[in-house]
Amino acid sequence: MDAPGAALVSSMWDARWTRRLLGLAVAIICATPLVIGAWLTPSPEGHGTHEALGLPRCGFLLAFGRPCMTCGMTTAVALAAHGHFAQAFRTQPAGALVAIVLASGVWFGLHAAATGVSLKPGFDALVRPRVLWIAGAVLLAAWAYKIAVF
Repeated sequence: MDAPGAALVSSMWDARWTRRLLGLAVAIICATPLVIGAWLTPSPEGHGTHEALGLPRCGFLLAFGRPCMTCGMTTAVALAAHGHFAQAFRTQPAGALVAIVLASGVWFGLHAAATGVSLKPGFDALVRPRVLWIAGAVLLAAWAYKIAVF
């Protein structure tokens, strides 16, 4: 028969390892676009870098002659992954912010993987309505900027 506290200790151990594995998964998921961006050569046009991945040209751009809402995101992430942060921001401000969020996710995920700390408070803070509205406003503002400089 197990000691009275053995089940509790086993449960805490399992939860900590689950949090470690989730942290590692978050780190890998966030690092993947940055690693791909580092491998890509950013397009000097400020858009179209995604075509190097075998993806088609932007249908919105082809149909309307104007950049889509995410136009330049891949290029901006690739520029940031190459260490050209100012150029990434000039290319697509929201894409540069995405690169920063991804890099932060790598570090928070690695911290959780190393310590077993829960990432739930951070995720809860990111999915609050106010944060989502601000993210939407930033995306719209970045789209307006991209149209203006296109």
